[in-house]
Amino acid sequence: MRFGLYGLHRDRNVESDVLVRRARSAEEAGFESLWVGDHIALPPGEGNPPRLEALIALSYLAAVTSRVRLGVGLIVLPQRQPVLLAKQLTSLDVLSGGRLTVAVGAGYVEPELQAMGVSLAERGARTDEHLAAMRALWDAAPSFTGRFVSFSGVVQHPSPIQRPHPPIVVGGHSAAAYRRAVRHGNGWYGWGLDVDQTGQALRALAETARAEQRPESLGELEITITPPGPPDLDTVRRYADLGVDRLIIELEGIDDTAVDSVIVSVGETLVERV
Repeated sequence: MRFGLYGLHRDRNVESDVLVRRARSAEEAGFESLWVGDHIALPPGEGNPPRLEALIALSYLAAVTSRVRLGVGLIVLPQRQPVLLAKQLTSLDVLSGGRLTVAVGAGYVEPELQAMGVSLAERGARTDEHLAAMRALWDAAPSFTGRFVSFSGVVQHPSPIQRPHPPIVVGGHSAAAYRRAVRHGNGWYGWGLDVDQTGQALRALAETARAEQRPESLGELEITITPPGPPDLDTVRRYADLGVDRLIIELEGIDDTAVDSVIVSVGETLVERV
């Protein structure tokens, strides 16, 4: 079992000194990875804290850490231009020394998608096509033709350090997300799931895998879960018994004055013991 930390891109963490202190504290505490989310523009109201743009936040984290892996998840893939995004992710992988993991999803906030020029109905098709276009660029293919994006006579250099590309994790709890994970993902990410909900999702994934052709080159599907709040040691073991490979602890809901102590506490009670 590995442990990640989610949320150093929002709330008080938008202050550079706070972000640096907490990132280095998590790395020292033994967290395997730091994760940031991707929302560019959200409807006004409560539950919309200040947040940094995901790739810029990861670039900053790459510069102030040395060992911890860096995860973007879930990046809302249909609202990103895939040729540019492939270059940005490659640059992050190179500058971090091959520490990047990319988790993708189709998105669900309709006003945000519309603001980025994407309809809700197209988001699934765009997600699949954008992922294929990025893989073509990472494979140095000089052309790609699709419904939403096409290019020819171009390549990108340098290549990602991790070959053929950084690990791709697919998020989402829908049948389409399960199929996408089985067909194309190195891993699957479930958000806010307790142990029982995780068991149900993994059974659905297993059922999907029996019906879909998974490329042998992808290997076994790695399972990442964000639980609803920091788990205790017994709960961690229950997740592990289900086959979960990584738990990502979310900072939202933890009083800001307690975040630093929670990072240290999780390191002492879970990371070191597990």
